[in-house]
Amino acid sequence: MTVVCTRGSRCSARSLATLVLGFTGLLTGCGSHSTASLGTPVITLSDTSGDFAAYRVAINPPITLTDSNGVPETLLLYQTTPESVDLAALTDLTELLGVPAVRAGTYKSATLTLDYTSASIWVNINGQAVLATPVSSTGTALTTTTLTITFDTGHPLVITRGKSTRLAIDFDLAASNSINTATTPPTVTVRPFLVMTPAPADATVTRVRGPLVTVQSGSSHYVINVRPLTDLLTTPYGAVIVSTDAQTYFNINGVAYTGAAGLTAMASLTENTATAAYGTLGDLSGNTPGFHATAVYAGTSLESPVADHISGVVSARSGNTLTVHGATFLTPPVFGSASYTASYVNNATVTIGSSTVVSEDGVAASALTPAALSVGQQLDVSGQGSVDSSGNVSLDATACSSAPPCQVRLAPTRIWGTLNSATPGSALLDVLTLGNFAPAGFNFAGTGTGGQDANPSAYALNTGSLDESTVAAGTLLQVDGIVNAFGSAPPDFTATAITAGTATEQRLVVEWINGGLTAPFTSASSAGLVLNVSNADLGTIHEIRTGPPGPANTGPGVRDLTLLPTSPPFTIVGAAQADLRLAIGSASLSTGVSVFNSLSGFATALSSTFKGTNRVYRLVAVGQYNTGTNTFVASRISVALM
Repeated sequence: MTVVCTRGSRCSARSLATLVLGFTGLLTGCGSHSTASLGTPVITLSDTSGDFAAYRVAINPPITLTDSNGVPETLLLYQTTPESVDLAALTDLTELLGVPAVRAGTYKSATLTLDYTSASIWVNINGQAVLATPVSSTGTALTTTTLTITFDTGHPLVITRGKSTRLAIDFDLAASNSINTATTPPTVTVRPFLVMTPAPADATVTRVRGPLVTVQSGSSHYVINVRPLTDLLTTPYGAVIVSTDAQTYFNINGVAYTGAAGLTAMASLTENTATAAYGTLGDLSGNTPGFHATAVYAGTSLESPVADHISGVVSARSGNTLTVHGATFLTPPVFGSASYTASYVNNATVTIGSSTVVSEDGVAASALTPAALSVGQQLDVSGQGSVDSSGNVSLDATACSSAPPCQVRLAPTRIWGTLNSATPGSALLDVLTLGNFAPAGFNFAGTGTGGQDANPSAYALNTGSLDESTVAAGTLLQVDGIVNAFGSAPPDFTATAITAGTATEQRLVVEWINGGLTAPFTSASSAGLVLNVSNADLGTIHEIRTGPPGPANTGPGVRDLTLLPTSPPFTIVGAAQADLRLAIGSASLSTGVSVFNSLSGFATALSSTFKGTNRVYRLVAVGQYNTGTNTFVASRISVALM
């Protein structure tokens, strides 16, 4: 039994369940504070997207909070090695980084260090992932950057004794980077910009990973110690109580379950088995936060110390050989490593066979075989991987023993496209992207029967009960679902969710050149902000983006701000006030990035900032554009200064 003491506690022979559930006790070790004075920051990590296929950097320890008296408090005290993370993978998913025991108090700021020394940054160009060269604003190689984030004085981070409080970290890749694809290789000019702010538990899809501690008898809960991303399952970063219900999907050692049967299977696992749950934050009223799981993966279905993993999207199939596009290659740690090793390649080769176990995420009895794997499918494969002398990555998913078996998990694929036509139960789509890549990156040979291979300009959807027959042709749609079996098309794809582009989160991005602009707004008040898009310093990017772009930043989802009747004011009126994250600053400034949770405070900061000296480099707003009123309702605004 592993017993973890909290800072300030004396570890005794009390039961593990009492220790884990009575305290958070994970990250910080036994120290000077009484457990009676501790609360729990629930640290989550996400990303505002920025047109990257992959964006792997390191977060160097520690993350430090500073209280209202200027006294620092270190988070994740046991963390001694950099935390490698692919920020591009956190656009639609939030990662729970840790739940440390921290001194109760009011905190005014935080610091975090990013390490670009070994960064791996890939951009999308015509359906291919291309490795880019990251450089500083002066064109030099990048090393480390420490950012200070100052919380809103009216909304500081308050850690309350005996309770949990969410601290949301959001890396704004759109505000942090400028991509130049005219060079070979492409270059990415980096000015790191991130936001930290207290935030409520909400409906954001979140992943929590870590070793299993115990399944609570007679309940629908189990307990894990948090180890995020690809860390080894040692030195826990806090405990979380994971709740399940009758609809929760489980995939444990290659076998799928639902509800109570899954929890029973969890109870048979040994302590410290690898687990990951997807769902939402739950009860934060106690020291140990709660989490509600809609899907749980455990054992070899998640990872294995003797198997490698490749995740990505199938771009071609020939017999039992798959080409996996945009592939993340995860290998078990070698002696002395602190985490699994994750690398990224444009294409990897995967071999499957009749013994390869295939399942569909969220489906308890899929009865799938390797024949199901077709072009465009998002998946995760385990097997025996290798890298040749030229750097080519391959994985054999036929050479596993029965324990663990070689496995393929089919994950939902996201498609963006415009509607050609639809009838009840079916639709034809002109595809912009499959799994984040343009159709030019795929070979659809063999996908259809009788020579009817998938055609991305007339991609056939089985929409089931999702009737799109009344939707106008040319409408931009976001479609989630599963690609139909290889050789069985048409239809090419079975949709499980279809969303109009106008109902999705949109992004307004403006970049200024020639050293930036000192007066980016024609007006700025609590009523809203109006951009100045009629000046010589306006760069080539000045758009409202819905979904992915087409070639040269064009396409049905791109709206040029300079072609609108007037520059659209953006306002928080109509946005969820609890979700406001308004920020201005730069890593190069002594004040760092200042965060505001009300437009009035933000407008005051803008007025005091732009008085002829400070210059804006990029502005990013996230929300929704109303064509009828020509307004952009934003819940997140980032003003990145030079």
